[in-house]
Amino acid sequence: MTQVRRKSYRKRILAVDDAATILLRITDALEKYYDVVTVNSGARALRFLEQEKPDLILLDIRMVPKDGFETLREIRAMEGRAEIPVIMLTGMEDKKSVMEGIKLGIRDYILKPFFPDDLLERVRRVLEPGEQGWPEQMEEL
Repeated sequence: MTQVRRKSYRKRILAVDDAATILLRITDALEKYYDVVTVNSGARALRFLEQEKPDLILLDIRMVPKDGFETLREIRAMEGRAEIPVIMLTGMEDKKSVMEGIKLGIRDYILKPFFPDDLLERVRRVLEPGEQGWPEQMEEL
């Protein structure tokens, strides 16, 4: 499943999650401000990234068969894609998983279920110029 909505003047976000309801919530929260592309697997995300370069990736940790960490490792190995900022999505508050994401260069993480305004704020922190440092929750780790 791939959904592309593109207006050339807006930043593009690739959302990767195997739950259609989460992808719909992401799209609803962000489409007013950003172009949102949704895919439902790590493999589809990698295929998309072979052709396109989004400004940000929202990536679920728990997916099958390829989880978010494996997908992120492959993204980091892709030429011209390693520097794309990533926000991880997780349904669990697991310090070990967050630390693994930090090692892989994530910019933030969001616990599911999330509030739309919280998601939008986290995305803006990463995409809008002038934002400095880690979000408060990352500094507490």
